[in-house]
Amino acid sequence: MSTSSDTGGRSRPTIVDVAQRAGVSKSLVSLVLRGQPGASESNRTAVLRAAEELGYRANAAARSLAQQRTHTVGAVLSDLRNPWFIDLLAAVRAELTAHGLTLFLSEDFGMDRDASVLDAFIEARVDGLLCLGTLPPAQHLLSTARTLPTVVAAGREPDLPNVDVVTGDDRSGAARAVDHLVELGHRRIAHLAGTGRAADLRTDGYRDAMRRHGLDEYIRVEVSDRSEPGDHLAAVALLQPDDRPTAILANNDYAAVITMSHAKQLGLDVPHDLSVVGYDNSYLARLGYIGLTTLDNNYADMGRLAVQRLLARIADPQSARTVSLLDPELKVGSTSGNAEH
Repeated sequence: MSTSSDTGGRSRPTIVDVAQRAGVSKSLVSLVLRGQPGASESNRTAVLRAAEELGYRANAAARSLAQQRTHTVGAVLSDLRNPWFIDLLAAVRAELTAHGLTLFLSEDFGMDRDASVLDAFIEARVDGLLCLGTLPPAQHLLSTARTLPTVVAAGREPDLPNVDVVTGDDRSGAARAVDHLVELGHRRIAHLAGTGRAADLRTDGYRDAMRRHGLDEYIRVEVSDRSEPGDHLAAVALLQPDDRPTAILANNDYAAVITMSHAKQLGLDVPHDLSVVGYDNSYLARLGYIGLTTLDNNYADMGRLAVQRLLARIADPQSARTVSLLDPELKVGSTSGNAEH
């Protein structure tokens, strides 16, 4: 058995020992411990078990120098206030951990003016970058994504030939929400929209579905800047007494809850006076007290697939760009009901 000695005189297990214990090649052990794709699930489990049983710990500094990798990933989160992104982040972190990678996290606050977050990631020599949600298309973000393996999850920015995208089919999801409300007899259906390409696609889906149902004259969109005050102002504008809609599709669950809160202040009952549909199926929507009708954007699969795409991009930076659209599922809760004509 090949071993080396530490300062205490005890033998320290090597990668050869792990390979022998797992019954696989040394190169396969290296592949698994680097978090690279290419090993079967059974071999990956055997290697990790053998490493744990032997107490094998790779010399991280030496490994990084030899591979020119740090086994770290930088992630920029678009909005820590939106609970759905916390769910997405948890899924991303779990998948990174399973591949032996460490997550460095930052919010995008001020990124359109301040490049310090991206500079810190570059100085830390992260192996790749995850953009979670809609980010401002700042020039330094575009520049970083051109040279650092980058994957976007739950958004579309930055939109570059070498940046992979994993997101929900926003256009289809919004249209599905409109179809649901039309089936309940609603015609005056409004949309509380957001900003960014993903939000634009949801608005497009809303408009397309309204036209498909012959409801062009009832199309009404109020745009929020995705902040709490912005959502409130958009809800106030939509719920003016004159020609008030009977249903509102919100850009996300957080905006939907703010809309319902304002409706209650006006003395409106949800769903008797106003049906409300959110988007994302965050934990807010899943609370029994709220029971929000929403579109499930499948954070678990999205986070897992985003990390897998990033690993593939790190392994082959010149590969063709991929765009993966997950199909949102309508979750009918207690906030949408039959229209009262």
